[in-house]
Amino acid sequence: MAWTKEMPANPVVAIAGATGAVGREMLKCLEQVNFPAKEIRLLASARSAGQTVPFAGCGDLPAGELTVQEMTEESFQGVDIALFSAGAGVSKKFRQAVVDAGAVMIDNSSAFRMDKDVPLIVPEVNAEDVAWHNGVIANPNCTTIQMVVALEPLRALGHIDRIIVSSYQSASGAGAKGMAELEDQAGKVLAGEDFEPSAFAHQIAFNCIPHIDVFIDGDYLNDAPEGYTKEEWKMVVETKKIFHDDTVQVAPTCVRVPVLRCHSESINLEFDRPVSIEAVKEALANGKNVVLEDDPANNVYPMPALHAGSFDTFVGRVRRDATVADDRGVAMWVVADQLLRGAALNAVYIAQALLPQA
Repeated sequence: MAWTKEMPANPVVAIAGATGAVGREMLKCLEQVNFPAKEIRLLASARSAGQTVPFAGCGDLPAGELTVQEMTEESFQGVDIALFSAGAGVSKKFRQAVVDAGAVMIDNSSAFRMDKDVPLIVPEVNAEDVAWHNGVIANPNCTTIQMVVALEPLRALGHIDRIIVSSYQSASGAGAKGMAELEDQAGKVLAGEDFEPSAFAHQIAFNCIPHIDVFIDGDYLNDAPEGYTKEEWKMVVETKKIFHDDTVQVAPTCVRVPVLRCHSESINLEFDRPVSIEAVKEALANGKNVVLEDDPANNVYPMPALHAGSFDTFVGRVRRDATVADDRGVAMWVVADQLLRGAALNAVYIAQALLPQA
């Protein structure tokens, strides 16, 4: 049975994991969209309790500072929306407390994404799925989010039968420690100094690592074949769930690259019918929260160095995939800030979708 509690126009919002990279971005996104919160509670572990965080204000809440509180089961009393970015284990631990308090958990971890009773939502694609949540809504993986935002405008042109995607994922996907390791290693490599990788399996500076998350050993999420990583297989099963389409085929390869922030993706599509490149570009240019940057003659195309801090998903290098017969193939390049578009911002967009609609 779907959730029946009515969401107030000015909800109380909690951020669980508020001192982490995504948690901090969640607060900034609430500020930037001017979310109509009645109250914002910052929750984290006991060691972070008492910290103060600058707050620019939103809704009727004035600017000032917010104090981080220790997260306990009692923290969610009176909360309407709980934005979680504290890891799958924490989400599982506090799920019942959140639901019992009458709050809706919007969870950024992988804990509940493939649960049949939990909608997996990218508002530009399937915002209507908020109607059947039971107190928990899952935020998809960052690579999946930016891909489906870019592809959603194209689905009106025909059925997308197959997606081949290679991701170029920044160090910040591994959190603050990943960014710090890239910066530290870059200096040491240039200075000829020794170092020992810790955040990544191998050297990240001046290198590419075709390994994100663990390699699948046997069954994982709908009989995934061996040889894929969990990061890759998430893109397969999450895309199917978000699109409500079990027939779309997704072939991913996920690579960590020495970029501080923003993920990039090379995507090749196979449609069920001929599509013109002109129609593809027009659809992208009119897509919700999609920006077409496609003037290669003048060296204009999306690049991660340009789009850190951006809310939009940027698409360029749109061209024919000549390996697909009958003009059914399209290739493109997609860039987005994964901390925002791929995590914090998507969670806040879901929270907006929960608000009473005028």
